[in-house]
Amino acid sequence: MLTLTDVPGIEVGHAQDEEALTGCTVILCRHGAVAGVDQRGGAPGTRETDLLKPVNFVEHVHAVLLTGGSAFGLEAAGGVVRYLEERGIGFNVGVARVPIVPAAVIFDLALGRADRRPDATMGYRAAAAASRQPVAEGNVGAGCGASVGKILGMKQAMKAGVGSAAVRLSGGIVVGALMVVNAFGDVIDPRTGRIVAGARSTRFGPVQVGEPGGFVDTLELMKTGLGRTLLQFVTRSNTVIGVVASNARLSKAEATRMAQMAQDGVARAIRPAHTMLDGDTLFALSTGNKRTDLSVLGAIAAEVVAEAILRAVYQARAAGGLPGLAEDGAGTAGS
Repeated sequence: MLTLTDVPGIEVGHAQDEEALTGCTVILCRHGAVAGVDQRGGAPGTRETDLLKPVNFVEHVHAVLLTGGSAFGLEAAGGVVRYLEERGIGFNVGVARVPIVPAAVIFDLALGRADRRPDATMGYRAAAAASRQPVAEGNVGAGCGASVGKILGMKQAMKAGVGSAAVRLSGGIVVGALMVVNAFGDVIDPRTGRIVAGARSTRFGPVQVGEPGGFVDTLELMKTGLGRTLLQFVTRSNTVIGVVASNARLSKAEATRMAQMAQDGVARAIRPAHTMLDGDTLFALSTGNKRTDLSVLGAIAAEVVAEAILRAVYQARAAGGLPGLAEDGAGTAGS
C-alpha cells in the first residue's frame, strides 16, 4: 500500500508521549516544496499559514508540523526549525537560512494528561525520525491522543489517529495524503455510507440515544432538540489536520486550489465536517516538476484524503479508555 512518503521529496517522522497520549508528526521537504493551505473549521490552531497565501513572498516550505497539545503544541515547531537549521536547510536571507515550518494543532488535552504537551524537544525528535519508510499509522505522532464522535462527550467517543494513503498515476505522478483525525463528527465509509467510527450509543436517563451497542448518527442527532442541547456542552476540542502532496509542478495558487479540493475528502469521510467545533486545516505540497491537469490532481487528492481518514480509524488501538477498531482485527480494513 502506498503512503505519503511515496511522493518523491517527502519524509515523515513521528514522536509521541504514550503515557500523556499526545505527540507530533513532521513532514519534511529537505529540498523545499511549494505550499498552499486551506482552513475551513471554525476553531483552528495554526502557525505561519499567512505566508502560504498566493499573494505573499515566500514560495517554499521545508517542513510541516502536525501536532497535539492544542496551542501549547505549537512550541514543537521550534524543534523542527532547529533540526533544519543545523543542516543548513532554510530560506536564504543572506545572514542565515531560515527554515519555513507551518504548523497546525489538534486539541487532545482531554485524553491522557493535559499537563504534558509536545515541545521543541519532541518536535526535534520527530524531525530526526523522518524517513522515506511507509508512514506508521494509528496511535503515533500527532494521532496519539486523537478521537472521533464527541457529541455525547468523550466517554462515548472512539479512538482515532494518523492515517495515510497515496495513488500513482500514469506518467509517474504520485498524490498522497497524511491525516490526523480528531473530529467532532463520525467517520463514514464513502463507499457504503456506513458509520465506521463515531459516537457510541448510550442512555440519558429514560432515553436511549442510538441503537444499543451501535453508533449514534451525529448529524441526525443534531436535528433533534436533545442534539442541539448537547452541542452547548461540546468544547471546541476537535480538528482534522493533514497534508496532501504530489510531485506535480504547482504554483502557490495551484497548491492552494489543490488543498481546497482535497477538503472534499474530509467532507466525504466525516459527517458533519467543517463545523464551528472543528479547526479543519489541510496543507498542500508540490515537490516536483511533472505537469498534469490541476483538476485531476485535486480530484485525486480528495480521494486519498478520504482513504487516509478511514485508515486513521481502522489502524487506531484502544487508549485513554476509548475503544479502537484495530483491537478486533479491523486494522487491515480499508487497505
